[in-house]
Amino acid sequence: MGANAEYVFVGCYTGDKGGEGDGITLLRRDPGSGELTRLGLAARTPSPSFLVQHPTLPVLYAVNELDEGAVSAFSVAPDGALTPLAVRPTGGADPCHLAVTADGRHLVVANYASGSVSVHPLDAEGAPGERADLLTLTGAGPDAERQKSPHAHMVVPDRNGPDVLISDLGSDTVWRSRLDPVSGRLGAPEPAVRAEPGTGPRHLTHSADGALILAGELSGTLSWYRAAGGPALERRGEAAASGSDGVVYPSEVAAGRDGRFVYLANRGPDTVTTFGWDGESASVVDETSTGGVWPRHMILIGDHLYVANERSHNVTVFRIDPDTGIPAAQGEPTAEPSPTCLLRWNPSLVRP
Repeated sequence: MGANAEYVFVGCYTGDKGGEGDGITLLRRDPGSGELTRLGLAARTPSPSFLVQHPTLPVLYAVNELDEGAVSAFSVAPDGALTPLAVRPTGGADPCHLAVTADGRHLVVANYASGSVSVHPLDAEGAPGERADLLTLTGAGPDAERQKSPHAHMVVPDRNGPDVLISDLGSDTVWRSRLDPVSGRLGAPEPAVRAEPGTGPRHLTHSADGALILAGELSGTLSWYRAAGGPALERRGEAAASGSDGVVYPSEVAAGRDGRFVYLANRGPDTVTTFGWDGESASVVDETSTGGVWPRHMILIGDHLYVANERSHNVTVFRIDPDTGIPAAQGEPTAEPSPTCLLRWNPSLVRP
């Protein structure tokens, strides 16, 4: 990878999920201007709707969001070329998120439709083995259509320990489970967050000062929580995701690198809301059009924000004002069929 370029991989929906993509595609990013250039298809694989990088190896992982879910692993060459390593069934339906534990020994996968979490051991090359565990969640919520049963939407391994947070849209809960690093089995889940009924926890992030910040897909809210001496976190506040009068389905939440701002992507109004964060509360600073339709995912890279607009088939680029935190559209959108996830490929993390 040249000194003046870096890569962004794009996950998508393919025809099996009604999408128009073909698999994982590759974009080149200019670190100075933030401009994206589409390089083409990197790997043909069904509905790779979420992607993640191994913490120390040149390996990329993708969920295959299918009725019979799977995960696919690829080795990544310096020029961004992908070579298949392994495909493993997750034992669940519609996997939509995955993460690698900090020690690089296990891959954890959220199966949305079946409300379960699978664990796969990783070998020395980063290839996933057969499933070591399948944890099935329990519970329901008040939304008769969306919350009849658990729906695992995100898995977040602790960077400094064995705990894994599991965001469950179906039961309005963020669960905490402990992963045994030897057996690869998950302990019985306990509530880390009991969200308000009907919240529909989707994705979460942590602020620089340690608060858990949660996107509520069904309630159209941003809420935040802190430790309060017990096993469960205490809810400290909530804000509307958007000023729109219509239906709002928040998708991705991200914290700015200097800790002063939080960003929330909103499907429906097709906006990104910028919140000022002071450690105790989030207040709306601005709401910006994404320049596309149905912002499914977004990532922050330096002073730029990149948004994957699933239904308008494009990725839009914004430059963030360092003082106000407000993103401003930059350049023309990059055409991309049914994009659902963006992954910055960070070669500095890869072991030489």
